[in-house]
Amino acid sequence: MEKIWVLLGFFFLHIIPIRASAFGVGAGIGVGIGNAGGGGGGGVWIGGGINTNPNPAGPSSVSKLGNAYTALQAWKSAITDDPLRVLDTWVGTDVCAYRGVFCGVNGDEIGAQSGAVVVGIDLNHANLQGVLVKELSLLTDMTLLHLNSNRFSGTIPNSFKVLSSLEELDLSNNIFSGSFPTVTLYIPNLVYLDLRFNYFSGAIPDDLFNKRLDAIFLNNNQFEGQIPQNLGNSPASVINFANNKFSGSIPISMGFGSSKLKEILFLNNQLSGCIPEGVGLFTDMQVLDVSYNTLTGHLPDTISCMEQVEVLDLGHNKLSGVLEDLVCSLKSLMNLTVSYNFFSGFSQECAGLSLRNVGFDFSGNCIPGRGMQRPQPECTATPGGGLSCLRIPPVQPLVCGTLGELLGNNENP
Repeated sequence: MEKIWVLLGFFFLHIIPIRASAFGVGAGIGVGIGNAGGGGGGGVWIGGGINTNPNPAGPSSVSKLGNAYTALQAWKSAITDDPLRVLDTWVGTDVCAYRGVFCGVNGDEIGAQSGAVVVGIDLNHANLQGVLVKELSLLTDMTLLHLNSNRFSGTIPNSFKVLSSLEELDLSNNIFSGSFPTVTLYIPNLVYLDLRFNYFSGAIPDDLFNKRLDAIFLNNNQFEGQIPQNLGNSPASVINFANNKFSGSIPISMGFGSSKLKEILFLNNQLSGCIPEGVGLFTDMQVLDVSYNTLTGHLPDTISCMEQVEVLDLGHNKLSGVLEDLVCSLKSLMNLTVSYNFFSGFSQECAGLSLRNVGFDFSGNCIPGRGMQRPQPECTATPGGGLSCLRIPPVQPLVCGTLGELLGNNENP
C-alpha cells in the first residue's frame, strides 16, 4: 500500500505539465505509528522552478488563477511564522511561481480555451505556523493538499466541502484540534485522508466508513469512544486507529464488507472483547496489529485464511489458549508477536518458525518449559475465562472460500 501511494503521487506530479518553484513533494504513506513525523510525503523532492507556462492562459484559466491569487494571499496573511522563508516567493500574481504551488492544465478544458490552473499544493516539512482559511476553497482544481509536518492549528474550514477535485488531503503532524473534521466527509472525490499526529478528539462519525476513501489515517490523536459498527462498510485498503483512546470491542462487521483491506492497525487503544471471526475474510490482509489493548479469549480459526498476512501483532493483550498450527503455518508470515498474553502453549509449527526466518516473540506468556514467561501465580486464572467468543463450530474442516457464507449463517440463524 505504501508503495502504491508513493507511485500515485509521483505519477500525478509528472503526467501534467507543471510550473512551480518546488518545495517538498511526495505522496508517500507510511504506517506512521512511532515518530511524530509520520505524515505522508516529505521523502521525495522534485521540481526546480521551471519557468515556462504549461499553456497560454485562456479566459477561464485567467479567472481561476485570479481566484488562486486571492486564496493564497489570504492564506499567506494567516501564516504567522515562516522560519524557512518558504513564502518569500509568494509575491505577485504569478501563483505558478510560488514555492510549493503546482500548476497544470485542467483536463476538463483540454480542447477548449485551456490554460494553467493550480492543481496541487505541497508544503510538507515547511514548519509553517498559522491556520487554514476559507478562501482556499477557491482552488477548485486542486487535486492534492499536503501539509505534513507544519504547525497549523485550529480547525478545517467548512468551505472545504466545495473542493470537488481534491483527492488527497494530508494534514498530518500539525496541531489541529477539536472534534473530527466532518467537512472532510463532504469532499466528493477524496480518497486519501491523513489526520494523524494532531490533537483531534471525541468520537469518529459512522459516515467515515461509508465514503469511498482508500486510505484513512487517524492514529496519534485523542479520539475516543467506540469504533463505529459499520467499519466493515469501508472500501479502504489501509486504516490506522493506533495510539488513540478507542474503547469497546472491534466491530463484528469487520471483514463483511470490502475485501480490499491490506493494513489495519488498532494498537495502543483500550479495546476489549474478542478478535472477531470476520478477520479471516481479509484474504489480502498484509498487516494486522491489535497489540496493547485488553482483548481476551482464544484466537478465531478463521485467522488461517489470512494467507497474505506478513505482520501479525497480538502482543500485550489478555489472549489465551494454545497457539495452533493454523496461525504459525500462514505462508506469507514474516513477523508474529504474541508476547505478554496468557497463551499456555504452542504447536510444533510455531516452534519451527525460526527455521523459516520468521520473527516470533512469545515472551511473557504462560508456556511451561519456556524462558521469559510470566510468574506461575499470574497464570492460575485466565483473564476473560468466562467470556464467550462466538466461534465457528468445528464440525468440519474450515474452507476459506466458503467462510463468508458460513459466518453469515452464524450471524443470522
